Amino acid sequence: MVNRQKYKSFNILLLFVIFLLTKSQLSFAQPGINDTMAVQAIVYEGDTISFQCLPPYFAYSKYDAATAYVRHNRQQQANEAWTELRNAVYVTYPYARRCGIIINDINYHLAHIQGEEAKHEYLKTREQELRKEFTDPLTNMSIFQGKILMKLINRETGNNCYNIIKGYKGGLTARLYQTVAFFFDSNLKQPYDRAGDDADIEKIVLEVQRMYGYRG
Repeated sequence: MVNRQKYKSFNILLLFVIFLLTKSQLSFAQPGINDTMAVQAIVYEGDTISFQCLPPYFAYSKYDAATAYVRHNRQQQANEAWTELRNAVYVTYPYARRCGIIINDINYHLAHIQGEEAKHEYLKTREQELRKEFTDPLTNMSIFQGKILMKLINRETGNNCYNIIKGYKGGLTARLYQTVAFFFDSNLKQPYDRAGDDADIEKIVLEVQRMYGYRG
């Protein structure tokens, strides 16, 4: 009888504890104004997860004065070389373009002239025109600008200066001019590779064409 009464009292106490716990959970489960926080989210592989943008992190290497000095000098030399090349192309391209037009015109007329003597007289007349038009500008050019001009003449005519002189004046004269060019550290047989060694020149030429409305 006593054990049954103790068991009954224990059950009542247990029910009372469960009741309190239930009330406690219910009271804590009540939503409040600060219970929900809106955050950014993304959908990743079907799941919606929150994400945050972390602030940038800057990492710095140890400053090496010697390396920085060498790098600065190299960059300065590269800038100076690019500036010299760009100026040379801007100066010489109009003459190369004009020269290309004249040479193409000469070739067109030579193809319709009969007889070597008549061709010789025609070339002599055109040579005088060329000297009058180009002597002063060419004598004022630097050796570097002269090299660029020969490359650009190749670009405009599809032929190097050596072959042009050889075709108009003969092989002996061409070799003579080539020897003179050699002493000035130049070469009448300047090639032009717009997709290779002369890609930088080609970029500047296209820049000049856009600026002044030249048609390629």
